[in-house]
Amino acid sequence: MRNKYIESFEKAQLENRNIPEFRAGDTVKVAVRIKEGSKERVQNYEGLCIAIRGQGTGRTFMVRKMGANSVGVERIFPLYSDSIESIEVLRKGRVRRAKLFYLRELKGKAARIKELRRK
Repeated sequence: MRNKYIESFEKAQLENRNIPEFRAGDTVKVAVRIKEGSKERVQNYEGLCIAIRGQGTGRTFMVRKMGANSVGVERIFPLYSDSIESIEVLRKGRVRRAKLFYLRELKGKAARIKELRRK
């Protein structure tokens, strides 16, 4: 059971956010604001969403991309972070699991996810 004051505060925080609907298995592009000294830039991080966890303002999602030399790079993003400028869903994946950690052991074409066909 959650505190009603915390729930009302979180509800006010979540109202003004424009976050698309996505699930584990979807390919997403996350535009992250990075501050380097006095400069600020936006870096795109594109990969497969392999997990979503938490609730309310503490909700996070994990994105896995294949880096150089076929090395997998995973990054955890807070969903309602101010450093996230935008989230774009590129592909909807067809999976039957909520957490896709089994993809860590797969390599090459075996690690692909089928695209969800729209009716």
